[in-house]
Amino acid sequence: MERHVVDYEVDRAVATIRLNRPERLNAWTGRMSVEYRASLAEASADPAVRVIVVTGAGRGFCAGADSEALAGHAERGHYDPGTGDAVPRPGYGARPEFDADLAYHFGIEKPIIAAVNGPAAGIGFALACYCDVRFAARGAKLTSAHGRLGLPAEFGLSWLLPRMIGAGRAADILLSSRIILAEEAAEMGLVNRVLGPDLLMAHVTEYASMLADEVSPSSIAVTKRQLYRDLLGGSPAASIEDAIATMDQMMGEADYREGVAALREKRPPRFT
Repeated sequence: MERHVVDYEVDRAVATIRLNRPERLNAWTGRMSVEYRASLAEASADPAVRVIVVTGAGRGFCAGADSEALAGHAERGHYDPGTGDAVPRPGYGARPEFDADLAYHFGIEKPIIAAVNGPAAGIGFALACYCDVRFAARGAKLTSAHGRLGLPAEFGLSWLLPRMIGAGRAADILLSSRIILAEEAAEMGLVNRVLGPDLLMAHVTEYASMLADEVSPSSIAVTKRQLYRDLLGGSPAASIEDAIATMDQMMGEADYREGVAALREKRPPRFT
């Protein structure tokens, strides 16, 4: 696919998807949605890619839906994604519960890291929440934004946020639509770490490279499946029984043999 508003690059085993409308703080459009999904699908299907990083060009992550698109929705009196039916569907098919907008991130077997380099509002905020790990630049502003537009909580955030940071904090963010800074988001557990703007991408690159180089890809895929499956419900006993069965299977695979060999030989593992 020819890309106009999303950049995609692979360096070693890390794919970086960069929203690229810096003059609009990477405001979201139908075209951006298609290109973003296509980039995720490409990274997901590429066996050379082990980790995916999502960030924004310039000084913003994603300032939410483009204001012109919002005006169009207001004129029509209903929501129009502007993407048509033929959109890529990365992550679909893993579980029916994940076959929806942004929830598809949970169906992708590779870790997805958000590098929130600036404002993340509306869909930009939700996009960061659906990534597996979030690092943010100091002072970055985050907001769900919907309440100030007369809209409901979007993209399943009413389901996701209470599970991430607890019902009380989720209620604060969603009911008020207030702006929170990266530092407060870190205190809530919404952001994993806050760094200086000049240090953010270096840290994300180091973290992504660590995942790609030192952690078994098959272990990451299975662990991610466990995390989001168990978010849906179940019980500790069911989770334990599943882990026992899966462990028995994975002990017969190459990654386990390599991990044990590396441990005994006191060297970094070389997973294939």
